[in-house]
Amino acid sequence: MIPTLGDGWVDIFSSYYINDQEGIKMSSSLLSQNYAPGREVTRLTTDDDEFRSQFVSWNLADLSYVDIQNYLNVKDTVLVPMASTEQHGPHLPLYTDTITAIEISTRVSEAIGVLHTPPLWAGYSPQHMYDPGQGRGTITLRSSTLLALMNDVARSLIHHGFNRIIFVNGHGSNVKVVDPVLRQLRYETGALIGFVRPYMERYVGVLEGLMENPPEETPGWHSSELETSQDMAWNPALVRMERAEDTRAHIPDFLPDSFSKNDGMPDVEFEGYQYFTFPMDHHEFVENGVIGNPMRATAEKGHEAFRRYSEHVAKGVLELMSVPVKVHTREFVDRVM
Repeated sequence: MIPTLGDGWVDIFSSYYINDQEGIKMSSSLLSQNYAPGREVTRLTTDDDEFRSQFVSWNLADLSYVDIQNYLNVKDTVLVPMASTEQHGPHLPLYTDTITAIEISTRVSEAIGVLHTPPLWAGYSPQHMYDPGQGRGTITLRSSTLLALMNDVARSLIHHGFNRIIFVNGHGSNVKVVDPVLRQLRYETGALIGFVRPYMERYVGVLEGLMENPPEETPGWHSSELETSQDMAWNPALVRMERAEDTRAHIPDFLPDSFSKNDGMPDVEFEGYQYFTFPMDHHEFVENGVIGNPMRATAEKGHEAFRRYSEHVAKGVLELMSVPVKVHTREFVDRVM
């Protein structure tokens, strides 16, 4: 019998489940679907109890090839959570964006009974490196490396029989570079390739009415109200609110004062319009990594944000599962160099 969250805690960084009372240790990924305390997921599928009962986890890495074969006899969809490991100010973990991708993928998997892979935990984050020797901790991938990683993961999955690959992205800057690999995968295989971005930044979307921060306090931006709330919901022990700071973005020193900037997008405002874009590093427009006001964050808002995002994504994936897909090239031949 697998212990519940109340019996101990899951440490995703060490890959062990630790039960302080009984001294039990086991792989954490098996328990990842039960990580966020208080998570409630509504099933959106019916009459599939027998199918669901075959799988001890929706994480592909927890299963044997027998389980994968049994799954592929019924379904051909898999989610690939991806994000980054990058600085998120003094109060949030570097894993923040990946937490979003993991938690939403986990909830979607449970809601509709589909597999997800382990996360691609490093992404395109060159702007978050700061100066050498500062110890910010960000691990960035060159765009070519990230695209190669996405390609090889997807081609491996298609090779085994998956026809619908949905990347669940938790990091905004990945969006800047992914179009070539998404097109390449579609053109070369015929598989259905999707990319979903369940986070806020400037686009409020399904989170309308949830955040308390006014727009000028950028609730959806880096380490502000939304991300802090989501991390609180996922693991409150990782959030150091005694270090939290209310910070605003500003125009970089290399631009004239006639330009202005108030969030993390690469564009800036001039004469009231946003036509100019510049390659800016994060420390050039906000020194501590926080863009906005995290002080109104709560775990309840985090759970509700995860619920709204995951239900929306789950419904969309269900619709995608209903369309015909013809894979014309399945074998991953170019898999060595």
